[in-house]
Amino acid sequence: MKITTILTILPALLLLSCQSEKTDDSAVPLSKNLEELASDSVASCSPRILKRNTDHGLILLTEGQKGELSKKLKKLDPNLPIIGLLMYDNVLTTELTAPMDVFTKLTEDGKALFNVITIAENYDFIVSEEGLKMFPDYTLENSPQLDILIVPSAYDMSLQVKNQNLVNFIKSQNSNTDYTVSNCAGATLIGESGIADGKKIVTWIGGGEDLQKNYPNLKVQDDESVSYMEDGKFLSSNGNLASYISSLELLEKLSSIEHRKFVESYLYLDRLQDWKK
Repeated sequence: MKITTILTILPALLLLSCQSEKTDDSAVPLSKNLEELASDSVASCSPRILKRNTDHGLILLTEGQKGELSKKLKKLDPNLPIIGLLMYDNVLTTELTAPMDVFTKLTEDGKALFNVITIAENYDFIVSEEGLKMFPDYTLENSPQLDILIVPSAYDMSLQVKNQNLVNFIKSQNSNTDYTVSNCAGATLIGESGIADGKKIVTWIGGGEDLQKNYPNLKVQDDESVSYMEDGKFLSSNGNLASYISSLELLEKLSSIEHRKFVESYLYLDRLQDWKK
């Protein structure tokens, strides 16, 4: 088995922008609602993307630059499992960094255990809910076959749930994965895909009722009392810092309790657990 997920942040790229073709921002309406934008969720000149870039000081890749990136993919160790971490605009930062934190740690004798990659719909900057600017290693189109798929959340998942490319990717990869993980409202994409029908799942605290209503085939657990759930190959958590729970539980399954304890010590987890003001 394998797993891959890596978060690569590019500090700066000299890129050409959509605005070079549309220099008058006022000519582009920015007030469309989510339903109108859902059909054009990643179009490089869509009002949503233009507004995002203006707000965060970003510029867009040209098609030529995207082509060059597709030829220079992150190298993978063929002997290690691949963990793939999905990313999209407004993703919660901790739900990316928690699994990255856990699965990229070397063993005590300095060996890597996993390939870790990030995956987005296309080659473009991703801006998290908290404003962190990131760039994916792979796209939905050129992603390798994953051993582990991790699905994070955003506070508003309406665009993601309506994005058939994302949903189809999750369905396709799930047929290969040893484990499929959701954190927080990432559970809505699991529900939308139908891959965990009949399985137990937990979501963000307060989100269980809507999740059960929207996806009645899921066995949604009480998020007020359940932080982490596993049912077969499907693992889920409340998200945010609870994403460390699902990551550490999975790490133990994929390695050993000894390595889990080593990683926890590396993260100073005991300091957090014991901290009192």
